Amino acid sequence: MDAPERGALMLVRVVAVTLIGWALIDFTLYCLVSQHDNRPMKIFPCIVKSIPAVLGVVMLIKAKVVAQWISDKLDE
Repeated sequence: MDAPERGALMLVRVVAVTLIGWALIDFTLYCLVSQHDNRPMKIFPCIVKSIPAVLGVVMLIKAKVVAQWISDKLDE
């Protein structure tokens, strides 16, 4: 693996971890606000707030494939 592919792989991993962290913080803030306001948590907002975490996990699993795709697109 040469330097551009390693850079693309690192970029994909950083973006994936950032998406997971963002989703965890967003979900935690939603939980705290709903508890503070004495409102029940609703299912749909929880599902919507978990979408970035799912995308981040998929990106971590397929990191090499996505990095290869990015490297190929940048080479064109």
